[in-house]
Amino acid sequence: MERKYTLSELALMTGLTTRTLRNYLAQGLLHGEKDSGVWQFDDAELDRFFRDPFVKEALRIRRSSVVFDFLADRNREKARTCVILDIPASRKEGDRISAFFCERMREAENVSFSYGWEHELCRVILSGAADSVAKIMSAYGAEKFAD
Repeated sequence: MERKYTLSELALMTGLTTRTLRNYLAQGLLHGEKDSGVWQFDDAELDRFFRDPFVKEALRIRRSSVVFDFLADRNREKARTCVILDIPASRKEGDRISAFFCERMREAENVSFSYGWEHELCRVILSGAADSVAKIMSAYGAEKFAD
C-alpha cells in the first residue's frame, strides 16, 4: 500500500508552515485529497510538487535557512548542532527515511528539520539542541532502510 502524507508531515519535511501549504493548495501548486477532514498526499503528488520550479526554489531557500540560522545564532546558552545527511536512496527507501524522521520530529524538542529527495538522493538537515539531535541520529543509526 502506498504511503500517504498528511499536511503536518509535509510541513515537517519541507519546513514550510501548514498555512503556506494551504495557500499552495488554494493556488493549485499542491494537490491532495481530504480523507475524514485530513489532507492526504501520495508519492506521485509529492514528486510533482517538489519538481515545480517555484516550490523547488522555496524549498531550497528553506533548507539553506536552517543552516544559515544555525550559523548566525551567536547567543547560545546550550550546546547546539547542525547535521546534514546526504543519503543515496531509491524513492521507496526515501519514503521510509522520510517517515522515520517525521516520526522522530513529533517527539523532538528544539530541533529544526528539513527533508528533500531528488535524483536518488535524500537530504536531511537537523539543527538544534545537541542532545536532541544526537538522540535522533542514534535512533537513525540503529535503523535499517535497505530495499
